[in-house]
Amino acid sequence: MTVANLPAIRACRPAWNKGRVVGQKSPLMPKHVWAIRVRLEIAENHRDLAPFNLAIDSKLPGCDLVKLKVADIYAFGQVRERASIIKNKTRRAVRFEITEGTRKSILQWMEEPLMIGSEFLWPDRFHERLYISTRQYARLVREWVTSIGLILPLATGPHRCAAARQTCNSLQARNCVLDELELCGQSANVL
Repeated sequence: MTVANLPAIRACRPAWNKGRVVGQKSPLMPKHVWAIRVRLEIAENHRDLAPFNLAIDSKLPGCDLVKLKVADIYAFGQVRERASIIKNKTRRAVRFEITEGTRKSILQWMEEPLMIGSEFLWPDRFHERLYISTRQYARLVREWVTSIGLILPLATGPHRCAAARQTCNSLQARNCVLDELELCGQSANVL
């Protein structure tokens, strides 16, 4: 019995990811974080500065950051020093500390007229949704990254802010180790 060869089926359009960098992106360097923060502070853009600072402090992915409620981090007229939320993906509680600069930027954001009566920390301005979408947050991250001159394909992705805090912490830890080696009289070329 012979099997007839069928013609090969080709896609009519190219793949959605052809020519794009997909997967995990490299985190922002500390100098990039400070450059973005300074640009947002100079522009007095409280709507962007507050989520940027909170993303760096909390290390939360974009999907969890956009769903933060006012009650999660704000109580008795002030921003809490520590907050705890349940992550979507793992369903586990995550605690994080909110730094003084972040608390200041969130307080400035809370005074905006758009925040009056809002349940969510980042309300949507135009649509029926209660909070901004992760796609909108990804666009914000892209705007922040391009504002400091980073290349787009290598520098997009809403998880970059969460990874940036870990990079800062690892660089600080490495500097501490280097300082300890110098105090002990050992060469810093080991690392």
